[in-house]
Amino acid sequence: MATAAVTTSHSDAFIAAQQNASVAAGIDSQKAPQEQPWQQNLNEIMQCPDCREFPPNLVEEFSSGDMVCASCGLVLGDRIIDTRSEWRTFANDDQNNDDPSRVGDAANPLLNGAQLETSIAYQGKQSGDLQRIQNKANKKNEKETKQNNAALLAAYRDISTFCDAMNIAKATQDAAKHIYKMTDDAKYFKGKSTDIIIAGCIFIACRQSKSPRTFREIFSLTKVPKKEIGRTFKMLEKFLQQQQDASNKASQSNNNSDQAAPPPTISASLSATNATELCDRYCSQLRFNNSHLMARISSELCEKSSSVKDLAGRSPLSVAAACIYMISHLMGESRTSKQIAAVAGVSDGTIKTAYRFLYQERTTLMDDDWLAKGGRLDRLPVN
Repeated sequence: MATAAVTTSHSDAFIAAQQNASVAAGIDSQKAPQEQPWQQNLNEIMQCPDCREFPPNLVEEFSSGDMVCASCGLVLGDRIIDTRSEWRTFANDDQNNDDPSRVGDAANPLLNGAQLETSIAYQGKQSGDLQRIQNKANKKNEKETKQNNAALLAAYRDISTFCDAMNIAKATQDAAKHIYKMTDDAKYFKGKSTDIIIAGCIFIACRQSKSPRTFREIFSLTKVPKKEIGRTFKMLEKFLQQQQDASNKASQSNNNSDQAAPPPTISASLSATNATELCDRYCSQLRFNNSHLMARISSELCEKSSSVKDLAGRSPLSVAAACIYMISHLMGESRTSKQIAAVAGVSDGTIKTAYRFLYQERTTLMDDDWLAKGGRLDRLPVN
């Protein structure tokens, strides 16, 4: 009997212990935190198992869609998605004349009209009526815009052709086109020939970019008379000044309010052509062995020649040509007056006349730095 009682007590204790454990497990399960959503572990780095380089040298081959180790060539992943922009157009491959390209041309500020448009298809019973109303409203504006853009494109082609013939920089060409666009929008030259306006725009753009061209150079290229170029230049200078004044007033008024600032305009501040600005181009065309050195010394001589009273009032072309003639002999790379005259567009007699005034003041005009770089006064010709 005693043994049976002990057995019963042990079994009761075992059952009680199981019940207590289940209750404790239930309480722990209720206190357990909820499962967190999945997040990518940014600390995980894909590494080649063969090379084990760090940092890994991996290459994404979008053409095949593979992730390849660039060191050993082991393929670590496939079906890589190309996330780059789609710049290819499939217009030529489409049979329905539909261009499914995702990227269009950039807007050209030199043309009129909205060049980035979206056409929405009409659906429903009244789709035909809506389409006819929109086409009727836009037909007139589209016709005028196309005509204006055709005229602008023709003028831009002429500007590019003329500037390329004179080796004018691309930035100067864009400035000339911008000035032409401004005058066309304002209808400033009503009744004037397009060639005259183009010649004036090229002339003023070259002067603004510190690479001036003379009236004679513009005339030889465009065949526009020099007087017409001069008149157009004065009118353009006045027009740009008006535009700049209007822009300054608008910017001042916008500073007092929260409105957006107006678009920038071409600067109207122009200075007369200086002889020092012509030396670089003339020396480059004369093909000296060290054209940069010759241009720098010639420019310095042009600045010093302002102290020569006899050269006051002379054309900057003749002054620049005479300075180059003097420096070419001084440095031992002599050029004849006829060679320089062909480049500068002045007569050789004009160059020699200006050179005589420089030769009389040669001792005061010379710089010790020029003589230290190989210059010799005994090389200078008397005439």
